Amino acid sequence: MRLGTRGDSGRRGHFAGKAALRITTALAVVLTYVLAGLVSGAHGATPTQFTITDLGTLGGDDSEATAVNESGQVVGDSYVLAGNSAIHPFSWARQDGMADVGTLGGQPSRAVGVNNHGQVVGYSGTVGDTGYHAFSWTAGGGLVDIGTLAGANSSFAFAVGDNGQAVGWTAGGIHRAFSWTTRGGMIDLGTLGGDSTAHAVNNHGQVVGVCSDVAGEAHAFSWTQTEGMVDLGTLGGTGSVAIAVADNGQVVGYSFRRGNPQPRAFSWTRTDGMVDLGTLGGDYSYATAVSDSGQVVGVSTTSTGDYHPFSWTQRGGMVDLGSIGGFAVATAVNNRGQVVGYGSTSSAGGDPYHAFSWTQQDGMVDLGTLGGRFSWAAAINNKGQVVGWSDTTEGDRHHHAVLWESRG
Repeated sequence: MRLGTRGDSGRRGHFAGKAALRITTALAVVLTYVLAGLVSGAHGATPTQFTITDLGTLGGDDSEATAVNESGQVVGDSYVLAGNSAIHPFSWARQDGMADVGTLGGQPSRAVGVNNHGQVVGYSGTVGDTGYHAFSWTAGGGLVDIGTLAGANSSFAFAVGDNGQAVGWTAGGIHRAFSWTTRGGMIDLGTLGGDSTAHAVNNHGQVVGVCSDVAGEAHAFSWTQTEGMVDLGTLGGTGSVAIAVADNGQVVGYSFRRGNPQPRAFSWTRTDGMVDLGTLGGDYSYATAVSDSGQVVGVSTTSTGDYHPFSWTQRGGMVDLGSIGGFAVATAVNNRGQVVGYGSTSSAGGDPYHAFSWTQQDGMVDLGTLGGRFSWAAAINNKGQVVGWSDTTEGDRHHHAVLWESRG
């Protein structure tokens, strides 16, 4: 198993390879439904209606939103020039609009996380485009080069906690997970014998990711300042990857089982260890996010081989959230139980996909687009503000960062 990193976001052109999860596989027929046992109040009621706001661009044709904090600050990246020759990160607020975060001198520069104090993290090309450096940005302090670990020429920050702790990894000579704070600088989180990559951090400083051991097998890890790097093990197979961590310390991701080539979603806690969350009847499942209440979401195959989003809780187990016509994938969940993601609008192969919102009350709701055929929900805050991107009306040639909000 290769050392895992986050998958691409399904973007076209220069935006390929960025932070949200994309499932690329053959997708089969499925009808829209939601299990009545979980969403008994959904049918017959008027579902929540959403408005969509075009956040614009920094001057180029395309932009995409990747994260949103509790105050509604949205971050992402945008082309800045006609001809789409440069990509800059942005910070958007309702009162100020879209602001250019800038670069460290090279291309591209991208924002992938924001905390509730307005601190933005990401990575940027450096002068001469000789490598990438992770950055931290605030409105008051501007853009700060986080640097790299000794022996590396690049670094990438992919998450930030409310305590100002940014995490990610370095590359080029030494591939190591790192933690960075203004006071302590960049710290090497160590390894289990090989390379390491940090994917997420909670507000208590717990970092999770994946690390290879001396044999080259990849294992999920949890790191804290007091315990250091802890191997979370596997479900019996040859590898595991931690994707997200809640403030209560619950870690989720995927792991392989002994003798089975398909991964399974897992939840790990100090009390229960690594637990197989099962599937929706198929062979495959993958956890993408977890709320502080312990609700895990992701994607799983059904007994017919379709890909559906799931919600898992310790009490209720894994529940199929249905679809808006075809395949669907959950990308994020908030502490109120609202799940967002994207899915195909029909069962026919190659059809458009739209962002969706799911709640126990409403079931699956199509969030729509700016007029084009495609949209994608990347993140949600606890107020129910959803961000991502949508194709515009220009023949699906361009897409803009968007904000979806419920009406009333």
